[in-house]
Amino acid sequence: MVWAISLKGTQGFTRLWPSVLNVTAMGVNLYFLAQAFKVLPVGTAYTIWTGLGAVGVVIFGILIYHEAAHPMRLFFVLLIITGVVGLRWITPG
Repeated sequence: MVWAISLKGTQGFTRLWPSVLNVTAMGVNLYFLAQAFKVLPVGTAYTIWTGLGAVGVVIFGILIYHEAAHPMRLFFVLLIITGVVGLRWITPG
């Protein structure tokens, strides 16, 4: 989530320190995704990675950037969480 959230602060990679944070977070993020690939099927690991990242960024956007917290938006975020939990629940490993 850090890399996606910090991307906004880079202003198109024109600001040094937010850009350094972003690229560092991307590297760390991909490292942990690669570790997940060792024990989970690629589809499951990637879906969990993207789903939880998307949910985290939406929540962060609502809390920090004061983005809309419309009930339907929250409902669909809940659907993402349900899908990620369900996919992980049925996947051995």
